[in-house]
Amino acid sequence: MCQTLLIPLVARARGGEAFPSLACHDAAAEQLLDQLDLDLRPYLKDRVTLQFILWRTRIIQAAGRAFFEAHPDSQGVNLGCGLSQHFQWLDQGSNHWLDSDLPEVMALRDTCLAADVPRQHHAEVDLRTPGWWQRLGLPSGTHDKPVFVLCEGVLMYLTPEQVEAVLAEFAEQAPPGSQMVLDTMSRVGRGMARFHPTVGRTGAQFLWCPASADELTRPHPRLRLLQTRSVSECYGWLGAVTEACWMPVTGTPMYAMVTLSV
Repeated sequence: MCQTLLIPLVARARGGEAFPSLACHDAAAEQLLDQLDLDLRPYLKDRVTLQFILWRTRIIQAAGRAFFEAHPDSQGVNLGCGLSQHFQWLDQGSNHWLDSDLPEVMALRDTCLAADVPRQHHAEVDLRTPGWWQRLGLPSGTHDKPVFVLCEGVLMYLTPEQVEAVLAEFAEQAPPGSQMVLDTMSRVGRGMARFHPTVGRTGAQFLWCPASADELTRPHPRLRLLQTRSVSECYGWLGAVTEACWMPVTGTPMYAMVTLSV
């Protein structure tokens, strides 16, 4: 099993023991982890990553719930879903959800993560290949209902050119009012994955780390930056002061959750 898939799985299943105030009570992750014979110690030692993933999960929950309260019959899609099961928190009773990832990941999901409700579906996708929006069958008309797009822990592993293409395709295809929630790392993280306590063990690399917020909306004129939440808020006033001191160097928050809209 790809180790990058295990990092958020372990964090959501066991991270709440280290950070009770951020516990997300991920029943699907807990059940799956109980079935796997894994040495969890390397993941649980990386407390910073545990905290970051639990924090971003809370941001995703809040953004998704607010979107579907405003658009209860709309479509949600998780691009690069891995082994996550966000629909357990975002199911409003009438909305639809699509989990999508590379073929090998979706084959793994089929064996261990069955969809809980008829309105939850899955599909294969490779964001590096243009045309993925249409291949997923997502709404694209100007009069269609808006779409909630989640893309967590994915874009930093793509090249800047590939990320620009993904954001441009979202902007070109998504109905008005659609939102995309994604995470970003500052430019100081580019090429530094080998120093990450858990990602470094996987051989993956951080390729896209924007130098400024403008890089998020530059790919298409329809893109708008709705919100940026920095992980520094986990550390209160000390985090805010530290980030303010480092921003001239980092250009963007060291790690943040961003919401774009069209």
